[in-house]
Amino acid sequence: MQRARVDHGVVSGTFSLDGQTFDVDNNVWVIGDDTECVVIDAPHDVDAILAVVGDRRVTAIVCTHAHDDHVRVAPALRERTGAPILLHPAERPLWELTHGPGVSWDKDLADGDRVEIAGTALTVLHTPGHAPGAVCLHAPELTAVFTGDTLFQGGPGATGRSYSDADLIVASIRATLFALPGETVVHTGHGADTTIEAERAALGA
Repeated sequence: MQRARVDHGVVSGTFSLDGQTFDVDNNVWVIGDDTECVVIDAPHDVDAILAVVGDRRVTAIVCTHAHDDHVRVAPALRERTGAPILLHPAERPLWELTHGPGVSWDKDLADGDRVEIAGTALTVLHTPGHAPGAVCLHAPELTAVFTGDTLFQGGPGATGRSYSDADLIVASIRATLFALPGETVVHTGHGADTTIEAERAALGA
């Protein structure tokens, strides 16, 4: 049986919240084998995401949180692929800032849920702080965790905007992410990879 692998792309666009807009580059992470895959987050451009997917069947669109640069094209990607959108329900206020109340996701995520793909399990870790329903996805078979905007190379994600909490994101990282093995590779929502061990050192944990 094929082992799941991680494919990666970068998609450029904007992030808007609290009346300000910024240019951003988002990572797109696709986990699967040659036949099927899941997509983590749906930023900016459906065609660019599908270029990473290729001819595989998408079984789920898993959103780490609902800032517009992570979910803006999720409904369009769902329409193109037939895959359900998965999101933590605490993200509803942020989701509705982008999509309004008339468009929703398909399945709620909860801490401890498992998303199965190509013989690999992605375990949902609820890590609030950057956003109330922010989640990370731990794939121990791949020695990887996909952290969205919760943890980056150099420290926690931003918490200066609506629905964020600086103390809570640090508590989430210390209690949940720093409990993972040190060699776990951290695949982030923006920018370069890091490891749990490197970020423990950066935060003095």
